[in-house]
Amino acid sequence: MRYPIGHFEPMPYSEKKFQEWITDIKYLPQLLENAVLNLDAAQLHTPYREGGWTLHQVVHHVADSHMNALIRFKLALTEEQPTIKPYDEEAWANLQDVEALPVNVSLTLLHALHSRWYELVKGLDEATLMNRSVIHPEHGKVMTCWHLLGMYSWHGRHHVAHITSLRERMGW
Repeated sequence: MRYPIGHFEPMPYSEKKFQEWITDIKYLPQLLENAVLNLDAAQLHTPYREGGWTLHQVVHHVADSHMNALIRFKLALTEEQPTIKPYDEEAWANLQDVEALPVNVSLTLLHALHSRWYELVKGLDEATLMNRSVIHPEHGKVMTCWHLLGMYSWHGRHHVAHITSLRERMGW
């Protein structure tokens, strides 16, 4: 239940994989919106697994995470191997805005954010994807734009699967 589509697996560059991953970036907001379509407040406040976030928190988390992702891409493309700022995802998922705001606020944000992100990434060539990078201090490693693209493609699908898996288990 924790990893319904498995863990992220880095892949070597291929044009086919690039097209798959940018398509994931382009359509994630709609997939996430479809995943929560017609769920009521009680359902949205159900954890996707014991000890896990509620579906409500998951949607807001994806928005928080992907805002950071777009900034990480822009930093990688405009600075020489910048060190990115990690954040406490658990603490962010428990902040007042997550509690107070409906998921449609984050869904709206994601539609706009992913439009910008897709537009930024779709024209990048292999050399840029493989050579532009950030340093992630928590992971202690350099992450290329290629790695980030794959990781966030996976991340969106991972959280959509949390929601759709719970819906299937609960018969919603």
